[in-house]
Amino acid sequence: AEDEVTLFERDMKEFWIQFKISYGTEQNNQTSALRDLCKETIEALSEKWSKKLKEEDLMIDKIQEYNNEILQQSKYVAEKEEQLTEIKLKLNQEEEQQKNLTDSIQELKEELMKKMETKSSKNKAAKEKMEQVSKITTLFKEHLGLEMRRIHDEQLQFIFRHIDHKDPDKPYICTLCINEQGDYEVTSCTPPLDCIAELQLKLRETNNFSAFVANIRKAFTALSYK
Repeated sequence: AEDEVTLFERDMKEFWIQFKISYGTEQNNQTSALRDLCKETIEALSEKWSKKLKEEDLMIDKIQEYNNEILQQSKYVAEKEEQLTEIKLKLNQEEEQQKNLTDSIQELKEELMKKMETKSSKNKAAKEKMEQVSKITTLFKEHLGLEMRRIHDEQLQFIFRHIDHKDPDKPYICTLCINEQGDYEVTSCTPPLDCIAELQLKLRETNNFSAFVANIRKAFTALSYK
């Protein structure tokens, strides 16, 4: 009986040992499989998130690149707008200068026209006076021995004769012109007459050339008796 009990105990002991070995091996296999699965899952997730993070990094870099490009474009546009403003300002200044130049040219044209009209009027008046002088001197030459000559610088020279009773051919000369103001002006008188300035002033006031020539002759005649 003791042998059977001993054998039974031994068999039970071996059974438990084998059971534990078998159970432990299975547990170890399951744990190892679970660990491998977890590792694979973690690696797959890591790879997935790593790829996603890389894509996000690329996207961030792209967005930053776009932002930089937009900034450059904005800066370029701002520079061009500033240049355009400067060009507009310069054009406005040039237009103003052109307008001022045009106004100045117009003013000069008007002033020149006025001067030409004034000169034309003076020339016309001078021509009329010369014609009047010519007619009068012709008359005086025929009756009083007066000779008229046109000399340099548009001057008229009056030569009186038959004044000195001792020497009828002796010349008495008075030269005058029409000055820039359109007035008569005596430039020389031979022999000199003290009253020549007074006679010139009276001629300018009255414009009576016949009387002026007659008064000059009277003054020369009076001088010849001195």
